[in-house]
Amino acid sequence: MKFTHLLSISLLSFSVFAADAPAEKEPKVITPGKDGAPPSDAIVLFDGKDLSHWKTETGDQPKWKVHDGILEVAKGTGNIFSKDEFGDVQLHVEFAEPTPAHGTGQDRGNSGVYLEGRYEVQVLDCYNNKTYPNGQTAAIYGISAPLVNACRPPGEWQTYEIIFHPPKQTADGKVQSGSFTVLHNGALVQDHTEIKGEPTRAANFTGVAEQGPLILQDHGHAVRYRNIWARRL
Repeated sequence: MKFTHLLSISLLSFSVFAADAPAEKEPKVITPGKDGAPPSDAIVLFDGKDLSHWKTETGDQPKWKVHDGILEVAKGTGNIFSKDEFGDVQLHVEFAEPTPAHGTGQDRGNSGVYLEGRYEVQVLDCYNNKTYPNGQTAAIYGISAPLVNACRPPGEWQTYEIIFHPPKQTADGKVQSGSFTVLHNGALVQDHTEIKGEPTRAANFTGVAEQGPLILQDHGHAVRYRNIWARRL
């Protein structure tokens, strides 16, 4: 009798718990990309053909060079901004540094990838080239140095896989921190790095926002880009 009574109570408790548990959402089915191609739910921002997804800061057609399936910084023409805006996002970017290499420190293959137009993942040629830690390749510029230097030699294609969750404004007016996770050439270089809402120095936008444009930076060096795509999270 005692065992039967306890079993009944246990089954009743399990039934109540199961009834209270929210039903899990069935994951959406996507087709993963092959050989570097984007997955089926990605927004392709540059596919080697044109700059239809990009504009200048004033909304004009960018003057960066598109040739041989790549996008090259046209020095002195300014940053380019994605027409699409993103908040929580997975971003894939491939880049190559100018060759032969010229300059030292920050004056060598300098560019950058800005999330929400505020927070920069540094692009720089740090292959046998030292600079300050939170300003080198794959740093969250001015905020966090990368865990390792995973740079390839100039001229070789490199990849960034970026998972970004922006800081958010809470109902009480405070700022909830965001985060960056970055893989550089397959190596983890930013591991849930906290972003408190203070933009990179000289960023195009200030304050905290739900979303904003991606920016590729013209820093006076002929850095090349290709295969740029994003997935909203």
